[in-house]
Amino acid sequence: MSVLVDTSVWVEYFRHGKGLDQLDFIIDENLVVTNDLILAELVPFLKARNQSRIILLLHSINKLRLNINWEQIIEFQYECLKNGLNGIGIPDLIIAQNAKQNCCEIYSLDNHFLLVKEIIKIDLTA
Repeated sequence: MSVLVDTSVWVEYFRHGKGLDQLDFIIDENLVVTNDLILAELVPFLKARNQSRIILLLHSINKLRLNINWEQIIEFQYECLKNGLNGIGIPDLIIAQNAKQNCCEIYSLDNHFLLVKEIIKIDLTA
């Protein structure tokens, strides 16, 4: 199964270099995928720091096409609100939807995904 690696993981990985063993494993096993939303969150900061090599490496990762179903995003947000979660951002819901559409797990250090896991039925990498 492919693993959609969230921005939070990449930021921690770049900040501290190697050290996230799970990400090293996902990369080594060629399971990592990304999407344009995650790249849009990462690349500007990398450009500002002249990290062109890392940008090229990120662009070489298999990329999932974003097919945003806004009605489903609205339903996800409604389900979150109904369950007392009012701080879940639309970008996180789009990432969750993208992973579900492509039968991927999500690897994130963002607690939001753990909070919504059962509500919107996503798979997380442990």
